[in-house]
Amino acid sequence: MATFVLIPGACHGGWCFRPLDDQLRERGHRAYTLTLTGLSERRHLLTSAVNLQTHIEDVAAMLVAERIEDAVLVGHSYGGMVISGAADRLPERVRSLVYVDAFVPTDGDSCWRLTNDEQRAWYASVDETGFGVPPLPFYDSRATAHPLATLMQPIRLRGEGPFRRTYVYAKDWPTTSPFAPTYERLRADPSWTVHALDSKHNIMRDAPADLLETMLAAA
Repeated sequence: MATFVLIPGACHGGWCFRPLDDQLRERGHRAYTLTLTGLSERRHLLTSAVNLQTHIEDVAAMLVAERIEDAVLVGHSYGGMVISGAADRLPERVRSLVYVDAFVPTDGDSCWRLTNDEQRAWYASVDETGFGVPPLPFYDSRATAHPLATLMQPIRLRGEGPFRRTYVYAKDWPTTSPFAPTYERLRADPSWTVHALDSKHNIMRDAPADLLETMLAAA
């Protein structure tokens, strides 16, 4: 049995991993789908003070509260920043990391630094609050504004942990994928297991069976 902790990308809640988490449980694993502070059913907590460290603490606190010691952290898109920080904070509680078409930062990186100009323009299109990045028009109707500070704050990482690392790349982007440079870098690194799927960015929705098998292999 493995313990999966599933972290959504920008503007999304834990619901984006259904029914993937149900299938994990049906196979005898534990699955936790986490909604980060200020998003979805926790959108009432969105303030200018919510930053990347807040979201890293969300995951770290859950690992401690649930007494998880062998987590497979799965992060989609922005969630790659969060699982990187949580694993660095509590490496003794993490077994492996799965990045689902996601950012893979090094110390000092931010989403703003790692992404492309198209995505930066989206980040800058804040709503009337001045600190919420609105969901894109094609997102699920449940998507909510995302805290701008989480996309701008540099991450602080102390070092490489002894984790298995898997990257899942989505090849079907309507424009240039902001994750293409990450994919090219990691597929040349023998310490990573890298997969490229004929899927749009929302791999959980568009290629769930392939993603499920990849996650199980990572565990």
